[in-house]
Amino acid sequence: MKTTRSFILPLLLILSMGFYFSSCSKEKKNNGSNDSESMQQLTKDEINMENASDEALNDVNTVLSGGAMKSTMLWPCNATIDSTSVQNDTVTYYITYDGKNCSGTLDKHGKVTVKRKVGEKWWMPGATVTITLIDLQITKVASGKSITLNGTKMFQNVTGGRMWQLWSGEIASIVHKAYGSVNATFDDNSTRTWNIARQRTLTIEDQKLIMTIDGFGSADGYTNLVIWGINRHGETFYTQITQSIVHKQRCDMDPCMGIKVHQIPAMEKMATITFGFNDNNDPIEGNECPTRYKVDWVKGSHSGTIYLPLH
Repeated sequence: MKTTRSFILPLLLILSMGFYFSSCSKEKKNNGSNDSESMQQLTKDEINMENASDEALNDVNTVLSGGAMKSTMLWPCNATIDSTSVQNDTVTYYITYDGKNCSGTLDKHGKVTVKRKVGEKWWMPGATVTITLIDLQITKVASGKSITLNGTKMFQNVTGGRMWQLWSGEIASIVHKAYGSVNATFDDNSTRTWNIARQRTLTIEDQKLIMTIDGFGSADGYTNLVIWGINRHGETFYTQITQSIVHKQRCDMDPCMGIKVHQIPAMEKMATITFGFNDNNDPIEGNECPTRYKVDWVKGSHSGTIYLPLH
């Protein structure tokens, strides 16, 4: 009996120590997960916002260009383009949405107004218009997730030129800049406010569109900012593009490469987003299209790497 007892006591001690260390390990893992949660949300919010913003800018570009020659740049579907009005030296266009886009991937409702100066044609170098988003709700058909945008942005055709000239090879590239302030409301009624300083360069490769995104903003000592402001958790954030983000039409305009850095200095949070990964979390190669992106996050003394789906 004495021998059995002497055996059981150490065994219980070992088991209890194992449970203790297992609990500590689990707690540390959960803490890490909590630390990365807001950064994951920030990256998802921004991707949704960029998709919504690009959809609106593409429609504005098409309307101002008077339509296009290629089937990929048709007049906006399920949208009413009101007759332009002229007041003083300003021409105003009204775009009202009530249904899905031409590809059927997004459902849009709300209004966009576009104002330009009389005599300043959109295809002129440096032409600038004012875009106002009015309760523009854009819903992803596949997921049912929506975002509602309100705010004002300036949209500039830096190089000049129209999309049909790009497709025909008459010009090699078109550079647009968008800058201003936008407020977003999400499905859970939380809101987010951000400033935008986004440049996109449009080119053609093998008769497919390529869009390259860079940031040109600066604030509070940060440069190359593409977006900055307040996230849905009430935190001040800054997003820089440290390597140009490249979207390709042959991959449904998903980001195929590039690096973006999110920082929330007050909370000691930072996330580096690298685009261009497949389902195996490996970098894409050749003509492969991405399905995931990598998030390397840091929160104080905690850090980790997460791979997230693009959709």
